Formats: sequence, structure tokens, C-alpha cells
Amino acid sequence: MIPPELPVDAALFLDFDGCLVEIAPRPDAITVPPDLPGLLHRLYHRQNGALALISGRDVADLRRYLPDFPGAVSGSHGAELSVAGQPVEAAHDLTLDVAALHRDAARLCAAEPAILIERKPLGVGLHYRADPSLADKVAAMAAELMARYPGLVLQPAKMAFELRPDGVGKDKALTRLLSMPNFRGRKPVYAGDDLTDEVAMLEAQRQGGFAIKIGEGESCASYRLPNPAALADWLTHAVLGVGTTI
Repeated sequence: MIPPELPVDAALFLDFDGCLVEIAPRPDAITVPPDLPGLLHRLYHRQNGALALISGRDVADLRRYLPDFPGAVSGSHGAELSVAGQPVEAAHDLTLDVAALHRDAARLCAAEPAILIERKPLGVGLHYRADPSLADKVAAMAAELMARYPGLVLQPAKMAFELRPDGVGKDKALTRLLSMPNFRGRKPVYAGDDLTDEVAMLEAQRQGGFAIKIGEGESCASYRLPNPAALADWLTHAVLGVGTTI
């Protein structure tokens, strides 16, 4: 079901991979559509600043791809937050030897070159998109790492398993942002594509807004669009008031 028009008084929350950009074989191989930065700027002004990215990527990585993004950025599944270009704030109290975690992940995965290790400031991602038959093995490796590093939890994702700090999540990131001045009193609209987005979709709907699932797969979202290009069309319609190609 195609979503309704985006209300001017909504707070808009967007995932990044699979939502604003197409999924790539490697996290560092994504391509940012040339019109996306300008579209996000127009959305920011249309929503009077109530625009945020909520992603599993860390804030620094998101800024590398969208250096001039004016809205709030919540990274690492809500464990990091940066508003109005300010330094990153932690949303957790985890003490973690990240270098040791990354070394252990590399050792566990050494015999399977198809597994891609995504080293994150607050965790690690194990991607098996190159060989989907490795799903069970990667899940076991991630579980072993979780047992060694208290304070981390296992987060299934698309063709990946991630370890992230316990006590954070995209739903908590959304709730935290809704308490801030640009977002307070607005109804949340959340768009995402992955299992990690479902809790935030539920929270947006619970708080009187709506959610949009991008792509295929089961979802709690009331609305759906087929791909990032369709979402960009829907957002363009919001800021320009023109017809879409959906």
C-alpha cells in the first residue's frame, strides 16, 4: 500500500542502506544518488528541521557519504547521536575493547573468505552476502563473540549478523529524538528496509505516526514502497508537490 502524503508537521526518520541508497555487495561500495543530498536539504526545511537519519552505520561513516546533511544523525543502532553537526554523543555506558573484538572476529572468520567483517566503533558486523549458505555458521560465530564480550547483543540483519551495545536500538533512538526541540510534539514517520528497523516502525506507529517498509519481506509497517528510488519519488512529491513515478 502506497503511503499517504507526508504531513508538514511530521517528524521524518530515515534509514540509510536499502532505504536512501541501494544495498551493495559491500558496505563501502554503496552509491549515493546525485540528487539525494539536495532532496534531504529541501526535506529538512520543509519539516522545519524535524528530519533524522537512524542507521546501523556509525555517525562518522554516514557523514562521509552525506557530509552536508543538516538533520540529526543517530548511528550504531542508536548508540551514537549527533545533532546540528555537533560532536557525537554516546547513548550507552559500554566499556569495550573494540580492537580485541575485531581481532577475534577476524580470527573466527579466517577460514571463510566469503565473510565480510565490518569493523564498527561500537561493535562488528559479519556479512555473508557473498555466500548465503554460510548463514548458520556466521550466526554461530556471532554468538561466540557475544559470549566473550558482555554488554553486546546479537542483531540479525539482511545477510548479516551484527554485535551492538545492549540497551540501544532504533526505537530508542526515535524516542530520544522525539524529545528534542525540532521533533517534539510531531507525529513520527519512519522508513526502513531491514529487520533492525522493525522496532522503530512499531514505535512510530505506537506514537500516532506511520511506517513505510522499503522492499520485500514481512513487516509491521502499514505502507510499502518497492525500493529507494520509489521512496525518493515519494519524498520529492512532498517537497515539490509534483507527481511521482511510483
